[in-house]
Amino acid sequence: MQHKTNLEPYRDPVPPVPEGVERPIWSVMIPTYNCARYLRETLTSVLSQDLGSDVMQIEVIDDCSTEDDLEQVVKELAGDRVVFYQQPKNVGHTKNFQTCLERSRGKLIHLLHGDDCVRDGFYRKMQQAFEQNSEIGASFCRWIFMDERSHWQSITALEQPESGILSNWLEKLAQMQTISTPSIVVRREVYERLGGFDHRLSWTEDWEMWTRIAANYSMWYEVEPLALYRVHSASNTGRYKQTGENIQDVRRSIEIIKSYLPETSADRVVKKTRENWALITLESASRMLIEGNIADTVIQMREGLKFSQSMRVIWFGTSLLLKTGFKLVWQSLRRGMSFRLAR
Repeated sequence: MQHKTNLEPYRDPVPPVPEGVERPIWSVMIPTYNCARYLRETLTSVLSQDLGSDVMQIEVIDDCSTEDDLEQVVKELAGDRVVFYQQPKNVGHTKNFQTCLERSRGKLIHLLHGDDCVRDGFYRKMQQAFEQNSEIGASFCRWIFMDERSHWQSITALEQPESGILSNWLEKLAQMQTISTPSIVVRREVYERLGGFDHRLSWTEDWEMWTRIAANYSMWYEVEPLALYRVHSASNTGRYKQTGENIQDVRRSIEIIKSYLPETSADRVVKKTRENWALITLESASRMLIEGNIADTVIQMREGLKFSQSMRVIWFGTSLLLKTGFKLVWQSLRRGMSFRLAR
């Protein structure tokens, strides 16, 4: 396995756990910010699989929430079992992730957003993967999208038909973000060696991190969907789509990730990566247009076309706009017919 650490001042170091400190197997670190309405569900999903304090460290790391009393939620639900730590001031989610890593003591670290969940069997199956494969640096599973009401929306595609170590994974991961933070577990020693999340990134810091790990270690893949990722308007994903910051951040990540790829394939892979993101962004823009978000649509289309203007992208964008236009016209006609019938 190649080893490209590319340590930079943009990444804080993750110091080793001091000698003499008790080391559990697990550190379940839950970064939060104004998410009390979801935190109960998140904690319940973890506590239902609690392996005991000698095996599992569980902490909630709050980025100085302004709307919620998350400490009270933790105490009501978990008593002293879960440690609550609050930043003295808001530091942003990337820095809050860093605090999670620094406070962790376990050999395996699971970063679980305060609005996401895990399903029964997550910790047992993830632990088995590491126990049976000493060479892997991380393990992740399929995951399920859920909405604000915890209703399942879709499930991620299979990366391979059976659980096991992924082959040629770096190139595939470099082309598209296919790992969500709640679905992945990383050995602490990997963070110690590679450093923390990149400060330059605001939306794709996780994609960059998982690709950095894939450039240095093997990864295990669990076919069972054991993690739940919540998408809602108040999330970073929802906010950044409204400003185009999500796309700008993707472009920054692509340039960083390119340095992890072999020189012989880097240009080819990056060209494909840019085309993939252009297609995804245009599709997202078409959904925004149907929802009536004209300003957001324009932002997403403009930023998306900066990725690539290949023939495939242009054809896809044109056909998508035509289909979207027909759909909007049909919806308008139906509304008109409904109005006339009502009269």
